[in-house]
Amino acid sequence: MTRNPAKTATCKQLLDTYHAGLRATRVNKLTFAGVGYRDVYNITAPFQYNGEEVLMGRVEERDSEFSQVFFFTCKNEVWSPRVHTHTYNLQDPFWTRIRGELIVGGVEVITAAHDPQKIVSWVTQFYRGYHIDSLTHFSSGPGTMKDIRLIELADGRVGVFTRPQGERGGRGQIGFTIIPSLEELNEQTFIHAEVLHDQFVPEEWGGANEAHLLRGGHVGVLGHIACFDPSGDKHYYAMVFSLNPETFETTPIRIIATRSDFPAGPGKRKELKDVIFSGGLQRLGSGRAVLSVGVSDAEAYQIEIPDPFDEYEC
Repeated sequence: MTRNPAKTATCKQLLDTYHAGLRATRVNKLTFAGVGYRDVYNITAPFQYNGEEVLMGRVEERDSEFSQVFFFTCKNEVWSPRVHTHTYNLQDPFWTRIRGELIVGGVEVITAAHDPQKIVSWVTQFYRGYHIDSLTHFSSGPGTMKDIRLIELADGRVGVFTRPQGERGGRGQIGFTIIPSLEELNEQTFIHAEVLHDQFVPEEWGGANEAHLLRGGHVGVLGHIACFDPSGDKHYYAMVFSLNPETFETTPIRIIATRSDFPAGPGKRKELKDVIFSGGLQRLGSGRAVLSVGVSDAEAYQIEIPDPFDEYEC
């Protein structure tokens, strides 16, 4: 991958730009019931299913990484598990629609054969179907790859975002490729996706969390950019950029939300106090959008912000 460091902004540079701007926001903490004393965080954006609003969330004990993904519905501003709906032993859920089918997924943790409490790897799993109650597994990502996301492109093909690490991706880059249909979604697709250029400096990393088809056929990407500080604490910020799926050219990354946009609250661990997870974006029209996020790996919020994809559709 050829890089041009002069084009790649650091987290600090992006934060300086973000804090220099003015914007109107409205923040709402989501309330959950029916999951005991477990936390619900890293939620998706809500979607419509059979006339009801549904979202997916990661449900987990505060001192554990073993989670379940629930489908939730809302009544009187309280989100509760959808009745008679299967849960999945996954982390960090996501969804999209491709050719009319609902596609959902999340990250399955893999434990050591001799120690079921020791996580040694993880795999992104994909399910598909026309009904929430009858989704079937159809593909798995390669070992240790999170942040794989799909989108139906304007011509009906399927765009695939990946997150290679190691030799090809360092701490985590974003890859992209196009396949004719979901039937072509396999491990080779994920491994051989082209790494997008000039997005993260080597010491930092990021990933795609959700993709939106924009007017004109470009793809608006909601994701995260992250870094360590000298103390080893993590800092995650919500970001966006636009991709031309024909040329793979991208616009510069922009931060759209930070932990400081939300009230102080609990965190899973000290080093996660400045972490937000971009779960999904609802575009409302009239220049506004609602971003759904997990905060400090312990809480779920929605924040209304200026639509970050509007500028890519001018």
